[in-house]
Amino acid sequence: MYVKYNFEYEQRIRAGFIGCGGHSYRNIYPTFQYAPIELVAVCDFDKKRAETYKSMFGAKSAYDDHIEMLDKESLDAVFVVTNYENNIPRYPKLAIDIMNAGCHVWIEKPPASSVKEVQDMIDVSEKTGKFVMVGFKKVFFTAISKAKEIISSKEFGNPASIYVRYPQSIPDFRDRENPAKMHGFLDHIGHPASILHYLMGKTKSVYFQREAFNGGTIAVLTFLNGAIGCLHLCAGQSGTSPLERVEVIGSGCNLVVENGVKLTYYRRGERGPGGYGRSSNYIGKDESAPIYWEPEFSLGQLYNKGIFMLGYAPEIIYFSECVLANRPPEKCNLETALEVTKLYEAYKNPDGTEIKIN
Repeated sequence: MYVKYNFEYEQRIRAGFIGCGGHSYRNIYPTFQYAPIELVAVCDFDKKRAETYKSMFGAKSAYDDHIEMLDKESLDAVFVVTNYENNIPRYPKLAIDIMNAGCHVWIEKPPASSVKEVQDMIDVSEKTGKFVMVGFKKVFFTAISKAKEIISSKEFGNPASIYVRYPQSIPDFRDRENPAKMHGFLDHIGHPASILHYLMGKTKSVYFQREAFNGGTIAVLTFLNGAIGCLHLCAGQSGTSPLERVEVIGSGCNLVVENGVKLTYYRRGERGPGGYGRSSNYIGKDESAPIYWEPEFSLGQLYNKGIFMLGYAPEIIYFSECVLANRPPEKCNLETALEVTKLYEAYKNPDGTEIKIN
């Protein structure tokens, strides 16, 4: 994909930004170099910090009250990256304020702590005509985007099953209604859940078991399209281990994404000539050989920058172009947020029970 720089766009959206923290400093504000965004105003509880970000990232104004910013500035969209309040995400209330002020919204994950909060945002979005996109960055990983392209091809056949591995623990059942105890789970479940939704569609049901040593779980999922899946939340793995793994099985084909960046596509074919018990060669035909991709880190390219490999820049560019076109996003919208939050709420149930989601 050819990437324009910010100054090369003929038209840019007028944007505000709520939140001047470490994550936004490292991963979100820097993406504006590559998106059609004019940063008009920034807002943070700490006015001095907002003034610092205003100077550093070229905004015109700084505020410590988002309502004042929305009243005084003419904005097309607002980006929101904030922390929690009493272990509950601030995003639903802020997104509703922003939509009611006439702006589209990009919020970081997790979008909410309950299905009701997501539905409240959906209701306001339908009323105001303004849309919300959620920062489920893994949907925009280069390797995951390519995986979606492959499994949607005629050659791959129907995606029949999926395995997703991600290191995350969940508290014992008696603590799952405690927001403080569920904080970490809520913060991270959106990563594997958004991949599952993007690649396989809506989840129909989930059944999971928890192990008592690290709080990890293994879940069996069914999808509305008839496929099945396994979500392995592998709490307890080494910090030196590759973080995650995704595998999708089709019809005579499968693919694997390791560590978010290494993609192998096993095309339809045989392992070697001769048949079972007669083959002396494990190398198959070239036209059916596996295809393997991973980035290189020698050249100063955009594809090996973290904000591109990890999906931050692609998702911000995508959202900004949706705002320019006044076109609701098809990816990582409030429908995605609803499905991810349904799965989060399903995990609040006792282990060993089948939970119907859709």
